Amino acid sequence: MWGDVRYALRMMRRSPGFTAVAVLSLVLGIGANTAIFSLMYTVMLRTLPVEHPEQLVELLHRLPREGHQANTFTWQAFQELRENNRVLAGLIAAAPASFDVRGEGLELERVDGGYVDGNFFPVLGMRAAVGRLIGPEDDRVGADTSAVAVVSWSWWNSRLQGDRGVLGKRIFVQDVPVTIVGVAPRGFEAWQVGTHRDVWLPMAANPARGTSRNVTVALVGRLKPGVSLAQAHAELSGLDHRLVVEQARTGTNPYTIELVLDLEPAGAGLTSRLREQYGRPLAAMMAVVGLLLLIACTNVASLLLARGAAREREMAVRVSLGAGRLRLLRQVLTESLLLSAAGSLLGILMAYFGTSLLVRIIMATPGPGRIELQARPDVDVLLATACAGLLTGLLFGLAPALRAYASVPASALRAALCTFGRAGETRWRRLFGKGLVAAQVALSLVLVSAAGLFVRHLANLENLDLGFRRDHVLLATLDAGRSGYEAGRLSRAYQEVLGRLEAIPGVRSASLSAVTPISGAGASRNLTVQGYQASPGEVRLIVENWVAPRYFETLGTPLLAGRDFRPQDQGGPLVAIVNRTMARYYFGNGSALGMHVTFDGDERPYEIVGVVGDSKYQEIREETWRTIYLDTFQASRVGSHFLLRTNVAPAAVAGDVRRTVQGLLKTVPVVRVATLGEQVDASIVPERLIAMLSGLFGALGSLLAAVGLYGLLAYTVARRINEIGIRMALGATRGDVTRMVLVDALGMVVAGLAVGVPIALRGGGLAASLIQGLAVKSAGAIAFGAAAMVAVALAAAYVPARRAARVDPMEALRYE
Repeated sequence: MWGDVRYALRMMRRSPGFTAVAVLSLVLGIGANTAIFSLMYTVMLRTLPVEHPEQLVELLHRLPREGHQANTFTWQAFQELRENNRVLAGLIAAAPASFDVRGEGLELERVDGGYVDGNFFPVLGMRAAVGRLIGPEDDRVGADTSAVAVVSWSWWNSRLQGDRGVLGKRIFVQDVPVTIVGVAPRGFEAWQVGTHRDVWLPMAANPARGTSRNVTVALVGRLKPGVSLAQAHAELSGLDHRLVVEQARTGTNPYTIELVLDLEPAGAGLTSRLREQYGRPLAAMMAVVGLLLLIACTNVASLLLARGAAREREMAVRVSLGAGRLRLLRQVLTESLLLSAAGSLLGILMAYFGTSLLVRIIMATPGPGRIELQARPDVDVLLATACAGLLTGLLFGLAPALRAYASVPASALRAALCTFGRAGETRWRRLFGKGLVAAQVALSLVLVSAAGLFVRHLANLENLDLGFRRDHVLLATLDAGRSGYEAGRLSRAYQEVLGRLEAIPGVRSASLSAVTPISGAGASRNLTVQGYQASPGEVRLIVENWVAPRYFETLGTPLLAGRDFRPQDQGGPLVAIVNRTMARYYFGNGSALGMHVTFDGDERPYEIVGVVGDSKYQEIREETWRTIYLDTFQASRVGSHFLLRTNVAPAAVAGDVRRTVQGLLKTVPVVRVATLGEQVDASIVPERLIAMLSGLFGALGSLLAAVGLYGLLAYTVARRINEIGIRMALGATRGDVTRMVLVDALGMVVAGLAVGVPIALRGGGLAASLIQGLAVKSAGAIAFGAAAMVAVALAAAYVPARRAARVDPMEALRYE
């Protein structure tokens, strides 16, 4: 075996051009697969470092007519579900939070953390890296032992220098002294991908106190042995429905009466915005890079077949000297696997940098929440790469290995001495080589057409009418949660801030809102409309937003009827503005102005004073929903997002905005400053990423197909030198020879297109099932792909055709 390896290395060294092309093809295919799989494994598949993660299930609430799910439950619901179910070995709760942390040797910093119930770590089966973890004894309201904290491994190393003496050390979290009792195990940073939690506190330390109905928590359960997901769902749904009905009856949460319970496996962590955004695009990209790897395999296989044909004399001599056919098979497969190993090793190196680049792109996405993601090829990914490399080596090495196995000494030697070098090449072998090139063309067509679909989809999203103008708008988000301002005083302070912001040079208008467009956030309530009788089972939820005067002017949303909010509305009758969709839904062609609406649980009527155009709020792909706007200065809920329309670049006034806010509101931090354009662009990062990657992989697939076509034509021309010489001696012109080579090339391309077009059509439908809103009815992408492949084929065939046309008949015949 070692002799086979040494001989294969010598063969690779003797043919550096062939080796470079073959290894580079495999590096591109294996590296791209490893990079995308590393990211997909991190986002979708990597299990939590806990005991028996396959037993974990996530509890989710969903409205029947909406696809969005949310892991939000009241503390009362958690207690009822935990105590009355018979299907869970344990039910745990957590509430994410951000903390101001300081202490001896620690500067004040804002960290992400959370509150957990006392059974959180025991149910997960986790053991502390240092010290102990939070237990039931720490989660008793009023107990002295409740003031404890557990920190993450990474925060312990980065902020506390990995000092084991931190146990018993006091730090201040939200100005409350707590004692560090342990360090979480390495690798457990959060139970939701894309997030990072550095400090955990017992739920009893929550300022709302653990037994409050106002505490909202996320729930995860551990199934009892032998209990299926369906059995658990059936029992927990019944318990949850009774709780929802009770909340609606008592008025605790009247608009949740339609909520239903879903159960999802939670071994890989909780559902997250990152997973929802990137799950399906990554699945589509795995299909794309899988095709790229197939193209690389067919490319290397065609190159090996061409080289194998030139080595027929060698194989024949080996057989004549006593080598068995299995010996030849082993030799050729050793060479193939060695190429595959080289491609895999370099592909892993490429994947390491590629994955890091993809992670940086995702983490740099601007948005209301910080994304924390660590993805690199780990042991599991490397094992998958090794399996892919082995399978790849066997796949592209099988055809030349079988050819060597079928070698017959007499026929091979006779072929080597025959006047026409291709006499020993059977028709089946010629067709098989051409079939590999046609397969490359077909697969490349699928890649290029998919890239066209994704690029067009991105262009459609970028040009979509969102109902507002995204240019020249600056967003500044404030956090008044711990400012010490009561609602009335904060409202007056914000009005003064708006006046100062409008006075900044370059600012045209300024306003305030609770929710900004395309932010992923939103609020909704049930609504009763004057003169409208809702039918049984009709969804009465209305999206709501609290905004200040000049909000629609600042965003560029047209006012269709009535008026905007104005300062005189404060202290007067409650007023509201609705969007066009809501006005048409409830009033048809009639006027909505002057009509009244009432929210469930609130007897005060709101008069509709204006109608504005439709806008998108939660995300860019959503259908327009019925929306109502309330005056933030009339309501008790004051918005936290300042919006400024500028005459100059928004970044030019960002510093003035910070200084103005900090000068007037010294205890209210500015937590984020961004442009509206950045916020909109952040919502389509997955589409932009998939368009960029699919375009790159489509180009690489076309390049590999061109290399395969060029290699086969160059090999064919070299083997047909004597035939071409005889043709030219008998009167064939250079144009005839060029035409012969180009027709041969176009024949393979046409065969590939004939196979690839149906696959591309089918693949477009499959991609549409993964990517929301992907348009596949137009044949433009496939036509573009076909034209691109024809152009690539002609370019690849040019050099062999030119070489064939320059054959000197006398030189060719003298050589033979």
